[in-house]
Amino acid sequence: MHCKAKHPDQLEKPGRSVIQQRMPDKLKQRLYPTVLELFSDNDFHRVNIREISKRTGVSSGTIYKYFRSKEELIFAILDEQIGQISTLVSSQILGMKDIKEIFRRIFWVTMDFYDHNPGVAVTAFITVPTRTWMQDKSYKRYDDLTVLKQHIVDAKNKNMIDPTLSFKQISDAYYMICYRWIHNWYYCEMTYKLTNKIDDYFNLFWKIILPK
Repeated sequence: MHCKAKHPDQLEKPGRSVIQQRMPDKLKQRLYPTVLELFSDNDFHRVNIREISKRTGVSSGTIYKYFRSKEELIFAILDEQIGQISTLVSSQILGMKDIKEIFRRIFWVTMDFYDHNPGVAVTAFITVPTRTWMQDKSYKRYDDLTVLKQHIVDAKNKNMIDPTLSFKQISDAYYMICYRWIHNWYYCEMTYKLTNKIDDYFNLFWKIILPK
């Protein structure tokens, strides 16, 4: 059976998104900021490997040595960048006991990260088509809240938060609010810091998870 050859910029089938070789940090520093700038400033489908190569001075051949498509490239960047949040959260909540303040700190750390990395925020929440990203393993992540599991269990046992809520439901509430938060910020042309709205969005989250 013969099939039409796929253009290198086309998305690979689900499960085939694998970095072929580990890209050296020096090359990442040269490539990643410009790639994020391109994706955050343009429609997803207008960005291609050719333009990335032209803007960065990194040859298309070198890019394809590490990534099979532009999708693999941007998803790898987002996975690496967003993955930093869980590390930051772990260090920031270390030693904290009050579950309300822990959750508040998580929201603040998350939005402070995006304030300092707006290209990541815009690319992840606005530019990348959700259906496309869903086909890559980097889309599914609960690592930002995984460090909280024992705190959540303790808080539920003490009836400080709704004991009927599962960890997934709490995580979903967190991510849904983050999405809305960033969408509104982008709609308002990013004229304010995300962290400036923490009271509005955190209070909404807290009401959701309080005992009924």
